[in-house]
Amino acid sequence: MIIGVPVIGVFDAIVLAGGRGSRLGAPSKPELRVGGRRLLDIALAAVVSARRVVVVGEVQVPDGVLRTREEPAFGGPVAGVEAGFAALAEHSPWTLLLACDLPGAETGVRELLQAEPGPDHDGVCLLDGDGRRQWLLGCYRTHALADRLSDRGDPPLTAMYRLLGPLHLLGITAPEGCVEDVDTPADAARWAATLKGHS
Repeated sequence: MIIGVPVIGVFDAIVLAGGRGSRLGAPSKPELRVGGRRLLDIALAAVVSARRVVVVGEVQVPDGVLRTREEPAFGGPVAGVEAGFAALAEHSPWTLLLACDLPGAETGVRELLQAEPGPDHDGVCLLDGDGRRQWLLGCYRTHALADRLSDRGDPPLTAMYRLLGPLHLLGITAPEGCVEDVDTPADAARWAATLKGHS
């Protein structure tokens, strides 16, 4: 490896924003404002250095960002990843997967892009405090992700751990808090207070 040249160079990003977020109530999860910004906008800021970005969900996206929807709607994260991957058409060597409900996404993605997976690794993902892989805060070699998507089986698998679990991944312990998502109004209030304290 050449010192100073990042292992994860050119990448595309798939941002999943298609969940119902029923525990959160209105507005929808991507449109929820935390610390003055939509959760979706935080996710998009986190992947601003991507070659191309596709958002999967019924949301408004800025110019230059692709948008698609999984079929059927609310078909789950694996279906969302598959739809986003198809929408990219042409692919970069790496594909970053990101959930839209992570207020700490910018810190998390920065950690991913600074990682140094070896040539035998299929990608890298963050680990929570219990060592569990956060599949939707991960960056994967595109050919490895494509192979897994083409091998979903019949009936097709729907769980992220079944899709990505067989890959050989580098796991990185996430900075405190950055893998915590927003599922409830209490989560949103806690994050708003945290972000206000850091402003």
